[in-house]
Amino acid sequence: MGEAADEDLLLAYRDGDAAAFETLYTRHRGRLYRFVLRGVKVRAVAEELYQEIWMKVIEARDRWAPRAKFTTWLYTIAHHQLIDHWRKRGLTVVALDEGEAVADASQDPAAQAQGRQDLARFAAALAALPPAQREAFLLHEEAGLSVAEIAEATGTNAEAAKSRLRYAMAKLKAVLNDG
Repeated sequence: MGEAADEDLLLAYRDGDAAAFETLYTRHRGRLYRFVLRGVKVRAVAEELYQEIWMKVIEARDRWAPRAKFTTWLYTIAHHQLIDHWRKRGLTVVALDEGEAVADASQDPAAQAQGRQDLARFAAALAALPPAQREAFLLHEEAGLSVAEIAEATGTNAEAAKSRLRYAMAKLKAVLNDG
């Protein structure tokens, strides 16, 4: 028997199955947290926003209807939380936490150094993207959302989401290919 779909799990949770929520949370916690962290850069703020997102999921469970994929709905909530955060404090540039870069110990020192340089260049390129492009890229890569789902999550049209993702990918590839 296959894994339960996210949408079925949320419906089960809505109907009182707490274990269904645990499964959803476990399934999405890593990607969602990384998305939020890369959106605000500060771990303490990311943790607070991350918890607020899950609280909104819990609060909205009775109103949720499977009109869209659960991940689209979840990242729409995350998008709105980040937008609210940015509006209160002004937009900030996102950077990857270079401390998360762990080189493979089996590689030689030159390969490790090159890997760290590549990651640093990628982090700088990601941080330099306009916020809308960065968000489209992270929703696609971290959350695995399609262009249509990115458009829905960010409240824009599919062409704008596609354009943002295309520009982000082109800029990131250009930086990585220059190295």
